[in-house]
Amino acid sequence: MKTIVIGEGVGASLEEIMSIYPRHKIVADRFIERGEIIGIGPFADKGGNMAIFKTRQAAEQFAKEDPFILEGIIKSFVIKDWDDNLIPT
Repeated sequence: MKTIVIGEGVGASLEEIMSIYPRHKIVADRFIERGEIIGIGPFADKGGNMAIFKTRQAAEQFAKEDPFILEGIIKSFVIKDWDDNLIPT
């Protein structure tokens, strides 16, 4: 079981996003280095983003620390458990 965080953006400009991005990257890199994030990034339509975590605890902690959430670039987010059923080929 994995956990995902899906964020909905506020429609911020690229300039606004990039002013916060360095602080967001520090937090994300810390979780990546610990092996807790296995995928992270914006949606192609730039309407939000998603991160995939190995545990719900890591996802919840990330949401408490992420500057994109704390500084209002993400107006809302949801944390969902995901039953990753990848079938080997």
